[in-house]
Amino acid sequence: MEIPGKNPCGAQPFYWKKGLDPKEGKRPPLIPNKKETADGMNITWDVPVTMRDGVKVYVDVFRPQGATGKLPIIFTFSPYGKHGPKTFDIFPGADVPKDWISKYTVWESVDPVPWTQKGYAVINGDSRGSWGSEGDLEIFSQQESRDGHDCIEWAGTLPWSNGKVGMIGVSYLSIVQWGIAAQNPSHLACFVPWEGFTDFYRDYTHHGGIPETKFLNFTQWSCRCGVNMVEDLIANNKAHPLIDDYHRSKCVPDLSKITAPAYVVADWGDHGMHTRGTLNGFAGISSEQKWLEVHGRKKWRYFFEPESVRRQEAFFQKFLKGVPSEIDTYPRVRLEIRDRAWVGEFRDEQEWPLDRTQHTKAYLNAATGHLVDNPPKTLGVATYDSEVQDSCVHFFRDFEKKTELTGSMRLRLWVSTDIADDMDLFVQLDKIDKANQVTPYVAFSMIDDGPLGLGWLRASHRDLDLEKSTVDRPFHKHDRRIPLQPNEIVPVDIEILPTSTIFHPGERLRVKIQGNDSFRHTTPDVVQFHEDSVNAGKHFIYSGSLYESYLVLPVIE
Repeated sequence: MEIPGKNPCGAQPFYWKKGLDPKEGKRPPLIPNKKETADGMNITWDVPVTMRDGVKVYVDVFRPQGATGKLPIIFTFSPYGKHGPKTFDIFPGADVPKDWISKYTVWESVDPVPWTQKGYAVINGDSRGSWGSEGDLEIFSQQESRDGHDCIEWAGTLPWSNGKVGMIGVSYLSIVQWGIAAQNPSHLACFVPWEGFTDFYRDYTHHGGIPETKFLNFTQWSCRCGVNMVEDLIANNKAHPLIDDYHRSKCVPDLSKITAPAYVVADWGDHGMHTRGTLNGFAGISSEQKWLEVHGRKKWRYFFEPESVRRQEAFFQKFLKGVPSEIDTYPRVRLEIRDRAWVGEFRDEQEWPLDRTQHTKAYLNAATGHLVDNPPKTLGVATYDSEVQDSCVHFFRDFEKKTELTGSMRLRLWVSTDIADDMDLFVQLDKIDKANQVTPYVAFSMIDDGPLGLGWLRASHRDLDLEKSTVDRPFHKHDRRIPLQPNEIVPVDIEILPTSTIFHPGERLRVKIQGNDSFRHTTPDVVQFHEDSVNAGKHFIYSGSLYESYLVLPVIE
């Protein structure tokens, strides 16, 4: 429902729904400031924290039992519920061993037990409007950012606090960090955004302008509980197909405002969710002290792995405790260069994107299905049926020597359709081994047989922001729709999300193009889908003559 006078971002329309009673979500009864001593911790449950407008949000506070000195604080904030869940059973394939986390662990956050043993306090908060916190729940909002700022300033002035607060967490608990950090609270000493997007529209809800229709439902389900109103995320995204004030209200207004030290972690396989945004976040912030780590593993397991926890502690030790640590010896950028699923080597770098990247064009030959070094001289046309699942065209690049591709790719296509006024284009990249088998990669947090890379574009969204576009990355405006005429041939530029892999002699890169989701998986709630198609009839891809179609490869010598 749209409620007059309750439009927090200024965009018209804005839809709300009644929150699910927290009791139905199995939240324990709210008992403010309930104290407990257990498992070596002094715990205070449901502590009210008053925001600048008088609204109260509730947090849980964990401190080392018997601690007498001033403590650094680790803070998390989300609408997922600080009371649970405590296992990863709802996500088959996450591969997080149950004995790695305790019953106190908030979803996608740190376990308070080992961290209090290390001399930190942990504070977990339910964001405004979620569960027992007052107010209305606006998802991924700047209101959340302001509230996070206020919570940090409150925590930093507690009598037992040393005045330094750090943030950490995965996914939503990472996304909210960017917005809070942009508020520059005085007690924020550092933050660890572990895989979270920074552009609500481009990274998550509208890949290439094509609306996402599956995982968005999981987000709505995860953000359904509250005593008042919760945002109707599905209705709002349907009502706002182009970037406007609604989508801008979900983005970090200006990443360059962020100056706090940051330890940023991404993975190559979180296509259409966190990979693109996390890397953009690292590149966009102004923090003088920032580190980037990119792996090719499963994000939740990687977050809780003992080696990862040790690296997290080294970062917090320096910036929250003020004690020298091994973080000073870490490379500013650490990348896993993948060969296949679970096979890769980490390499130290100094910047991202890599300065030594050689952006090399591989030209499509639509007549032969190859990616070649020089533009074909004669016209070639490839076609598929856009309304038939997995009707597609393939283009292959053969490697005669060992070659590394690390970075974003730009696919320029000349295209047309015979009867429609628009086209949804889906691109999948795969590595084909010497035995002509598809090489699997870890992807989407839970699967071991994912693609090498993905890209999407709705042709009517082809308008580029030329100031922000680069040779390897088109940046689309998404602020207007430019329809096609039947049989009109137009150029489109598709962003292939950042990836990294090694190709050995005799292996091939395959580029698959079709009119529907190329990668689908049986694991529930894991892969993004795009089922609201604009396609009709056949799609045509042109090469040669006047139609220079190509893929920009990020070759690392």
